Amino acid sequence: MAAALAAARAGRRVLLTEETDWVGGQLTAQAVPPDEHPWIEHFGCTATYRALREGIRAHYRAHYPLTAQARGRAELNPGAGRVSAMCCEPRAAHAVHEAMLGSIPRLMEHAPVAAAADGDRVQAVTLRGPAGDVTVEADWVIDATETGNLLELAGCEHVTGIESQAMTGEPHAPACAKPDSIQSPTWCFVLDHRSGEDHTVPRPAGYERWRDHLTWMAPDPKTGQLARRHLEPNPDGDPTALGFDRDDDEGDRELWTFRRIAARANFVPGAYPSDITVANWPQLDCETGDPDDARELSLSFLHWLQAEQGLPGLRLRGDVTGTADGLAKALYVRESRRIVAEHTIVEHELGARHDDSVGIGSYRIDLHPRTGGEGYLDIDAPPFQIPLGALVPVRMENLLPGAKNLGTTHITNGCHRLHPVEWNVGEAAGALAAFCVQRRCRPREVRARPALRDDFRERLPRDGVQMSWPGAVREWPPSARRERSRH
Repeated sequence: MAAALAAARAGRRVLLTEETDWVGGQLTAQAVPPDEHPWIEHFGCTATYRALREGIRAHYRAHYPLTAQARGRAELNPGAGRVSAMCCEPRAAHAVHEAMLGSIPRLMEHAPVAAAADGDRVQAVTLRGPAGDVTVEADWVIDATETGNLLELAGCEHVTGIESQAMTGEPHAPACAKPDSIQSPTWCFVLDHRSGEDHTVPRPAGYERWRDHLTWMAPDPKTGQLARRHLEPNPDGDPTALGFDRDDDEGDRELWTFRRIAARANFVPGAYPSDITVANWPQLDCETGDPDDARELSLSFLHWLQAEQGLPGLRLRGDVTGTADGLAKALYVRESRRIVAEHTIVEHELGARHDDSVGIGSYRIDLHPRTGGEGYLDIDAPPFQIPLGALVPVRMENLLPGAKNLGTTHITNGCHRLHPVEWNVGEAAGALAAFCVQRRCRPREVRARPALRDDFRERLPRDGVQMSWPGAVREWPPSARRERSRH
């Protein structure tokens, strides 16, 4: 979406295609509240990403029965969740995405199944939808699919999984590469709780298969040690006292409020009889990587909570996710295919200055258990710049990455895979494609020729793309960053 907005803003004719019937990806179809850095309300994202966040707040003020106190809060957090200062319902986020897109044409419920390439250029992409296949010809193609599957269809050089330390030189890379081992995906779902009612879902056919995952215990991301999680639906208290505290370890263990997307106390009495929360919990990480397994694991865990842990009042909210079953429309995918880029971002250069920066981001290196059996890797990372070279494939001329499929390693993917960074990558890709059309040049020429590169980079700040971090933030140690997030 960010790529489409950027290209359209530059006067290009754009077609946005989407596999589901909702635009927006993680925040909408996957029902994942945004994971963001502690400075997000003031700096550290593009102007259009900030417009999205403020648009969601305006949407709530215009269409939801907020209390006067909540309505007047400048930094309204509808869910008062701990994971983000902007926890909202997927249906609300989708409405704002649609409004931002305006008249940009989109082809919904279509997924790419083939690509025609002539040498180093993609000529056309074939997408499959409810009525059959549609082939789209275009001068430029941006791949923002969740798994980077267009890279494979188009024959673009790409990598998957874990690189070895010999390949990348990264301090936390293992001795042996495992290209088939990627982060576990999750099929999220949305819940409220109706005390005294029974909303137990049917016992899934593969329930016994997941017995080892049906537990309150899960590894602590930072230590790897097992820690007990707990779930307290609808806790008492003022939601304004909670707020964003991403690095609060104990808060992470309380499953209800961490990703709560509607706090009933933010709304007039009776409007929300229950809070609404997102189930994106460690026990739901599907280490087989299979989407069908991920759905069955999520439903099995919910059934276990309802039938065996005394919580039959937990109720799936399909009206919030836009689905009949209450699960998200799409799988939450943490790791994609990644282009072989002119510049691959490695762990030990995070925080370095890049003369070809096209944006910024900040997030921990956060790797969930991998499908090859590796556990969590969760370590601090400094705020970073996004280099243009990471968006330029080594060979393809008119195919650009528009999400977490840019030139990262398995490790640095862990801090480039969340909402504001993916948005910035997409926006830079859309702007780059439009610039190349106007100047009749190729992306690698923009990077290699200082005059072209400077011209392109001068345009980005005019469109609201931040190119570097304030010095004080860049130099803050991790402990100070955590302390800042508590205020």
